[in-house]
Amino acid sequence: MSKVSMMTDPSWQLVRTGEIMGTLTRDAVDMFWTDCMFEPGPVWPALQPLFTASRKAWQRGDSRAAAEADEAIQAQGLVLVPTDGGPPLREFLIRINGDKARFRY
Repeated sequence: MSKVSMMTDPSWQLVRTGEIMGTLTRDAVDMFWTDCMFEPGPVWPALQPLFTASRKAWQRGDSRAAAEADEAIQAQGLVLVPTDGGPPLREFLIRINGDKARFRY
């Protein structure tokens, strides 16, 4: 992907109670999921354990623990705010692993 196209890809700030947890920049769309590059913000470490717990639960096939971890993430009141000024997304499912993220709404 060229630098020019990367500059025009949509991006969102992942926000919790006014704090920017990180920035997601669209990389691709895969059916219902939007795949993104993830750049963590300074307060990301406060949320990272929740996403790690979710990922590990899904990997080991523990759907009950995975659902509980996803509910804990949703309870954080996260909002995806488009950097272009569009309407914020308040209801979505999100996965973050290192510098990769994906979400669906």
